[in-house]
Amino acid sequence: MSREIVVALSGVRKTYRSGSIEFEALRGVDMSIAEGEYVAVVGPSGSGKSTLMNILGCLDVPTDGSYHLGGEDVSTMTEADLAVVRNRRIGFVFQQFNLLPSLPAWRNVELPLVYAGVHRSERRDRAVEALTRVGLGDRTDNRPGELSGGQQQRVAVARALVTEPDIILADEPTGNLDSASTEAVLGLLDELHESGRTIVLITHEHDVAARANRNLTIRDGLITADEPVMAS
Repeated sequence: MSREIVVALSGVRKTYRSGSIEFEALRGVDMSIAEGEYVAVVGPSGSGKSTLMNILGCLDVPTDGSYHLGGEDVSTMTEADLAVVRNRRIGFVFQQFNLLPSLPAWRNVELPLVYAGVHRSERRDRAVEALTRVGLGDRTDNRPGELSGGQQQRVAVARALVTEPDIILADEPTGNLDSASTEAVLGLLDELHESGRTIVLITHEHDVAARANRNLTIRDGLITADEPVMAS
């Protein structure tokens, strides 16, 4: 049975302009990701990974082409519409954990629900549930400074999960972690994929990308390869 296409880019270009100078960061990207896929976008610095991540995350819009998320053309949405999409339909996990140091773990996790207008009592329940899912049910009241780097990234994953988004977009999520924490976070992404989550992982590390089921290689603003990952 065919799965629903969650992400579809067609002819996506992104041009940055500074005075009379133009730089084309994306030069006509076509790609699609089905529900439940675990896809890694791999490429060196300057390849267009960050620009592609910004467009996938609705942090930027294409100069040309279309981007459909869950069947909706987000490339034509207003900034207010894009803010709602970012909050409710995309779960972000960044290299920098982006946690507020003064707040306990559960308060960090509930933040997307605050912006979505969810009642306080429900927010706490959902935040604790998300932390429990990532193995931190006993650390809900710890502040980021009381957690290891790997645990902080797990809090960030819980925050990404709490709105039940269409996709989890992980941008170099292990870049600031040691090898043990890297393995723990990648193991968590494996578990989320096995439970049916759609995951897009942006990385320059081929050993990290190998954890996905499919690798898209980007170079000079173009997808140059789209290959399944062979199980070892």
